[in-house]
Amino acid sequence: MVTIARYLNVTLIVPELDKTSFWADPSEFQDIFYVDHFITSLRDEVRILKELPPRLKRRVEMGMVYSMPPISWSDISYYHNQILPLIQKYKVVHLNRTDTRLANNGQPLDIQKLRCRVNFSALRFTSQIEELGKRVSKLLRQNGPFIVLHLRYEMDMLAFSGCTQGCSNEEVEELTRMRYAYPWWKEKIINSDLKRKDGLCPLTPEETALILRALDIDNSYQIYIAAGEIYGGERRMASLAAAYPKVVRKETLLEPSDLRFFQNHSSQMAALDYLVSLESDIFIPTYDGNMAKVVEGHRRFLGFKQTILLDRRLLVDLIDQYNSGYLSWNKFSDAVKESHESRKGQPTKRLVIPDRPKEEDYFYANPEECLQPSYGQLSST
Repeated sequence: MVTIARYLNVTLIVPELDKTSFWADPSEFQDIFYVDHFITSLRDEVRILKELPPRLKRRVEMGMVYSMPPISWSDISYYHNQILPLIQKYKVVHLNRTDTRLANNGQPLDIQKLRCRVNFSALRFTSQIEELGKRVSKLLRQNGPFIVLHLRYEMDMLAFSGCTQGCSNEEVEELTRMRYAYPWWKEKIINSDLKRKDGLCPLTPEETALILRALDIDNSYQIYIAAGEIYGGERRMASLAAAYPKVVRKETLLEPSDLRFFQNHSSQMAALDYLVSLESDIFIPTYDGNMAKVVEGHRRFLGFKQTILLDRRLLVDLIDQYNSGYLSWNKFSDAVKESHESRKGQPTKRLVIPDRPKEEDYFYANPEECLQPSYGQLSST
């Protein structure tokens, strides 16, 4: 939205966060991000206000505001031709959906560079989150190398995706009830087995343990779990904990008093995990959600720090062959390692798929325009 406001030469109001989602997180933008830095660091590009001027604020409070969701993956010209006339007519336009609203590719270079500047420089977390993130990273670093495993195996993730591999019948019923309880989760009838075979399910903790071993990840490494509460708890984490004894979480590294302020604030907890993810020796997401993609891109921006991008469609097939006895351990491990040799966050071009932007590489996962052509140095802008 910063980039769009800059292009349209209009004033941006500090964003409001969605409080109606499943997580019911009451956090405001300023509870997560350092707002003054956000505003001042971009003042040469765009005018940003913390809130509307009183006269316009009253109009909004009276419901006299034009609200709309921009079309996803739109070219910047869409905003000039469609959105700017609305701003000129109504004075204030509320864009009530702002994720993936600007196309990944085909945008002017200065726009792409500004997107990086916002994400990797202007957006800083609050001092409280930053300090705690540094503390967790320091505690981990004192004990040697550490991997951040973004293990997307929380209850809401499984209910939304319909992925139930390894779940009991009672758990499947519980997840199904949750999916039907939220009307904005539009997909209700889901074939978990087919979805898994298509690579559209997060890896289970058991599958993840197998893959880490197959990749020859040293079991003396600390494994920091960047996630909410794992569905099934210790029972589902047993295989991973047995293979990697040094599995830790923020809750085991810190005192309860350290995290009290963050309780029931999932976005602030995620911000803490984000900071630790940036500092890790290796980052491994088990599902390609928004956080995983942005961390991947940020680690590229920081000098192509290793991120192992799991090919879930291939991996579940290899896992099934191994579990069925068709592959020996050595052949299984060799296949996993060989297939991921080029999936470690190395310099690469974004995959562009015209007319199917949802299937192409996300800009923030690989902001190649913000890196030097040699890929050896980072751009200073």
